[in-house]
Amino acid sequence: MRTLTGKKFNPDKAHKLVSEERKALLPPDKIIEYLEVEANDVVADLGAGNGYFTIPIAKSTNNTVYAVDIEPKMLDMLKENAVKDNIENINYVVSDLVEIKLEDESVNKAIISMVIHEVSSIDHTLNEIKRILKPGGQLLLIEWKAIETESGPPLHERISATDMLETIQNANIDAELIDLNSQHYAVKARMK
Repeated sequence: MRTLTGKKFNPDKAHKLVSEERKALLPPDKIIEYLEVEANDVVADLGAGNGYFTIPIAKSTNNTVYAVDIEPKMLDMLKENAVKDNIENINYVVSDLVEIKLEDESVNKAIISMVIHEVSSIDHTLNEIKRILKPGGQLLLIEWKAIETESGPPLHERISATDMLETIQNANIDAELIDLNSQHYAVKARMK
């Protein structure tokens, strides 16, 4: 089992999550196209933060979007952003990602962005994602490449794309690697 000791994101730096630089590198509407969200999908944004991906996902489905985050302050910011955009289909769930507070097979799509390096156990988190996703459900995982960059976690906390792909495939999940930009990669996965 792989165990990490990544530090949690500081909510006082939440403004960085919606910076113009981030929008240029990871345009939310373009990124969520990989998740193929449809009007009736139930989606979980795991590590939702202040809603960078949650808001556009909620606009893409008429069904429930679960915004899951360990930090209540981040979910409060997300609630404020959702109110500004008149979005009412988000359910806010304070939870870590080692024991996700969602029912078995309760969602058919999930996204986890820039968070997996922070969990105490990737294996436990992947098992939880498998538990909450319906058979055939899709996962989009986004992470920092294992290279030095001006922003993001220290290099020793990053997980290379090939290691992440192998870890996901070893969890008996079909997955493919997507090179997003010079700093980030994604793994698109489908539950068996």
